[in-house]
Amino acid sequence: MIRVVIFLVVIGLLAFGAVWLEDRPGEVMITWLGYRIETSVMDLAMVLVALVVVAIMLWSGIRALMRSPGLVGNHLRARRGARGYRAVSQGLVAVGSGDAVAARKFMDEANRVAPGEPLTLLLQAQTAQLSGDRAGAARSFERMAGRNDTRLLGLHGLFVEARRRNDPAAALLHAEEAAKQASVPGWAGHALLEFRCIAGDWSGALQRLEHNIKSKLLEKSTYQRQRAVLLTAQAIAVQDGDRAKELALEAARLAPGLVPAAALAGRLLAEAGDTRKAGRIIEAAWRINPHPDLAEAYAHLRPGDSARERLARVESLAAKAQGNVEAALAVARAALDAQEFVIARQALTPLIAAPSRRVATLMAELEQKQHGDEGRAREWMKRALHARRDPAWTADGFVSERWLPVSPVTGRLDAFEWKDPLAGGDHAGMLIEAEETPAVEMRRTDAAPARPAADIPRPAEDLDRSADRASSSHAEFVERDLGPSGREAQSPETPDASAREASPAIVRRAPRQTRSVAALSLAPAVIPLLHAPDDPGPDPEARIEPHPESTDAPAADNWSRFRQLFRH
Repeated sequence: MIRVVIFLVVIGLLAFGAVWLEDRPGEVMITWLGYRIETSVMDLAMVLVALVVVAIMLWSGIRALMRSPGLVGNHLRARRGARGYRAVSQGLVAVGSGDAVAARKFMDEANRVAPGEPLTLLLQAQTAQLSGDRAGAARSFERMAGRNDTRLLGLHGLFVEARRRNDPAAALLHAEEAAKQASVPGWAGHALLEFRCIAGDWSGALQRLEHNIKSKLLEKSTYQRQRAVLLTAQAIAVQDGDRAKELALEAARLAPGLVPAAALAGRLLAEAGDTRKAGRIIEAAWRINPHPDLAEAYAHLRPGDSARERLARVESLAAKAQGNVEAALAVARAALDAQEFVIARQALTPLIAAPSRRVATLMAELEQKQHGDEGRAREWMKRALHARRDPAWTADGFVSERWLPVSPVTGRLDAFEWKDPLAGGDHAGMLIEAEETPAVEMRRTDAAPARPAADIPRPAEDLDRSADRASSSHAEFVERDLGPSGREAQSPETPDASAREASPAIVRRAPRQTRSVAALSLAPAVIPLLHAPDDPGPDPEARIEPHPESTDAPAADNWSRFRQLFRH
């Protein structure tokens, strides 16, 4: 609206000027080189305007003629750039969709119209990876690493390729080179931290962690947690008691809920005679995360205490987490050690309706020690074979008897969690189903040593089916296999019939063939996504190798050689 008003005002002023000159014609006389020109002011003004217009047109034509080579060149470059952009964009889409033929076609077109461009080099590397040409991908990443504008992208690609071919020394070299840049990329900082942890270089890992927090690669809460884990690992590795105690105390202060740090700090403080402070640290961790290691450390705060004194201490700790399963199990364990069988039975009674393996094992020990009943003890041990699993230190499908700071499968820091190994869907390791043996055959081999319950993992769905079959056939088993007095021989601690039906029983069934070991591998994505620069491209040959559950870290020759780099 304002522009229209301004336009109308200008037109009005021009019209007013023309009318004003027309009303005042005047005369103009020009004498030059013997010529004399007489005209009116209005005519002279019109001639001047025409001359100015002609001069502008002539100048514009001459200027356009002089600039024509540059204009033609700019047009051709713009056209070539548009073709290159289309080729690169369509090529990256083809890579993301897994179409190697189309990706190679668009890559060739991009090389023709836009050779040496950063995105063209990236498309070359992506296409080579999609086609399985690892050497070609490495060459493309090396070209990018040699340029200032694509240096970090090339180093990241070389790092990923080194990891894929299991060359940790080369991967470490590329990560260190990327970390020298002014702006440290996140992948380089995390990779260097991971390498230090895998090598057991806890001091170097702590230094790298400080660099990462200064580079703003971590949040403060994550930094505190990881520092506490590294300090705990360093305290476990340190032989000096005072130094280990100092490290464990700092770790417990940074992460009060970190069970290994609290248990270690409590044990070291107790050995030093500071039982009061040790108790406070363990109690704080127990409120956050009740754990059997904490109960064990709390029970032995005073090494010279009797079993009854340890029981009283454990009962006071369990009162701080009433209703927790670990609290009840800790009381039952301490009561059995103190020969207080009534207290042990009271602690286990709420858990025997659906017992876990630890509960069944404790019940077997209780029956053996209190009544000397071998039959009842064997029955509880058989129930433990098919009972649900107890929580364990688990990381990436790997189960360990003790806490470890780093996952032996992926090298991830602070990966171990206290949980059921079969809970969740992130099992990268191998899960082995237990062989089901008929009850008759099991009774014939009672003298053989029983396989520990922790060594017989079962998929969660089989556990549910086993519990359902056990509940439905419990009464039949009692009448048929235990005889007329079978009902009287059942454990008197089962409060009612519903609880007895809910308790897993030994089910007599025909022998069946043991299922073969099945590895739970990750299925490839339907649509491989393009991740740049975090992942220079999809890896069609990558496979997740199964890792059997074991308490020993899997051996890897390359990683063993890599650790030698950090040993002096």
